[in-house]
Amino acid sequence: MMKRITIEPITRLEGEAKIEIFLNEEGDVEEAFFQVVELRGFEKFCEGRAVEEMPRITPRICGVCPGAHHMASTKALDAVFGVEPTPTAKKLRELFYCAHMLSSHILHFYFLAGPDLILGPNAHPAKRNILGVIEEVGLDIGKRVIKARVYAQRIQEIIGGKATHPVFGLPGGVSKPLSEEEREQIEEMARFLVEFCEFSLQLFDDLLLKKKDIAELITGDIYRHETYYMGMVDENNRVNFYEGDIRVVDQEGREVARFKPEEYLNYIAEHVEPWSYLKFPYLKSIGWKGLVDGRDSGVYRVNSLARLNVADGMATPKAQEAYEHMFEKLGEKPSHATLAFNWARLVEMMYAAERALELATDEEITGKEIRNIPEGIVGEGVGCVEAPRGTLFHHYWTDEEGIVKKVNLIVATCQNNAAMCMSIKKAAQKVIRKGKVDHGLLNMVEMAFRAYDPCLACATHTLFGETPLEVVIRDHEGRVLKTISR
Repeated sequence: MMKRITIEPITRLEGEAKIEIFLNEEGDVEEAFFQVVELRGFEKFCEGRAVEEMPRITPRICGVCPGAHHMASTKALDAVFGVEPTPTAKKLRELFYCAHMLSSHILHFYFLAGPDLILGPNAHPAKRNILGVIEEVGLDIGKRVIKARVYAQRIQEIIGGKATHPVFGLPGGVSKPLSEEEREQIEEMARFLVEFCEFSLQLFDDLLLKKKDIAELITGDIYRHETYYMGMVDENNRVNFYEGDIRVVDQEGREVARFKPEEYLNYIAEHVEPWSYLKFPYLKSIGWKGLVDGRDSGVYRVNSLARLNVADGMATPKAQEAYEHMFEKLGEKPSHATLAFNWARLVEMMYAAERALELATDEEITGKEIRNIPEGIVGEGVGCVEAPRGTLFHHYWTDEEGIVKKVNLIVATCQNNAAMCMSIKKAAQKVIRKGKVDHGLLNMVEMAFRAYDPCLACATHTLFGETPLEVVIRDHEGRVLKTISR
């Protein structure tokens, strides 16, 4: 009889999911599933709303990536109303967005992934958290981390009106200009953030790469998958979070597609499985071949490492140096080392901080021309940014009055769904043998999804006509007496 191991709840992520592992008679892993068990359905209940409400509605999907949804939604409104934002407005949006990327990446690296890497995957569960990290690295470093994240949030608040649910994006621009006093505050904070990112990259070198077991875990086979990669690049094929073309490369780094965000439906399709509320996007030119990697599979990955894999470099000097150092140490480009997503986030933090400082010292950033007023309506528009977790598409269709008729959101976590499922299965098969399981091994399975920094609330769109329901009845000692399923 096949044995079943359930990890629920899984930890250190945004959203609700579980991992189901099935062992064969020898106690080895036969199958493993990353199962998303929540439904938000934002695509459906946005229908019938005035389209200009979308940048205020979609950030409420979750509190982790509201800036990404606000920005993609605002850019979709530009397209719906056929209006181009002013140069100052675009720079204010990008400055806000650099701070958003910093805030999210700091959170993930230090609070979510850090406990596994800094303390080791076998650390006691009670220690595997931010408090354990601070205990390991020292209170002064902990204070530095908190200060950096406060600054990133503060920059978002100054520009966006709110740090968590911004309200400044309007079709054709933004809602308010930046004063000189605010600009000076942001410049000071950006300078600190550049120094903090230099410190974080050095910390990664000193604290993690010099640990042989962690370095081997990052570059070894447990978490390795050879897939396609997708990300946004500028005209020079450098990483850009706010605007550019979408580039796709294969397992050897060869470009296989390059397209404008509004052309995404020509390149991306979505597969559905009945055991998850999360869809499975894939490359249309390759097709859906199941949860397998390799050249013949349409599975692709987004997020930090994917962006660096598709790019030829970074647009700022310190980030470029960190980019070159990372790929030199990894020994390949593109890199297929899933745990290197965590390293790539630090490189991106460096770029976001440097770019924020560039924008904060740009003489145009305090300009008063912050909006071009729309004069008509096109009725359809696509907005795209690189969310912290990967490429994010917002696509809206409206009637002639601007009332939303249809919404399509293809979010980063959804695009990584197939890869996360594959990573979990491979990690489970590598670390669980002969039925021997402990908390450290199960945490190593969780590390397979945690590297992707999934955000499940905005990713859950699929409904199959009725909501699956499972009731588990246990006795006073926690033993399962009966399970009832619908």
